[in-house]
Amino acid sequence: MRESTVTIKGQTTLPRDVRAALGLKSGDKLRYVVMNGEVRLLKARPVAELEGVLARPGTPPISLDEMDEAIAAGATDGMRPAK
Repeated sequence: MRESTVTIKGQTTLPRDVRAALGLKSGDKLRYVVMNGEVRLLKARPVAELEGVLARPGTPPISLDEMDEAIAAGATDGMRPAK
């Protein structure tokens, strides 16, 4: 387990092996995710890097219009008449 000290300004130095594990270099941004009293550090990535993360091999991509239609269909499928 690695430790670092927090300064009076709330700053700390990430240990070298932590920076290496996240692939961090000077100027990179971090994202903090707080869940159940724990914090996860993630290297912030530009949105452009997310292209294809949801791709499924052998499944062709769908258009924005097709996505909108699927969302609309899902929204109406879940609606029930008021009693």
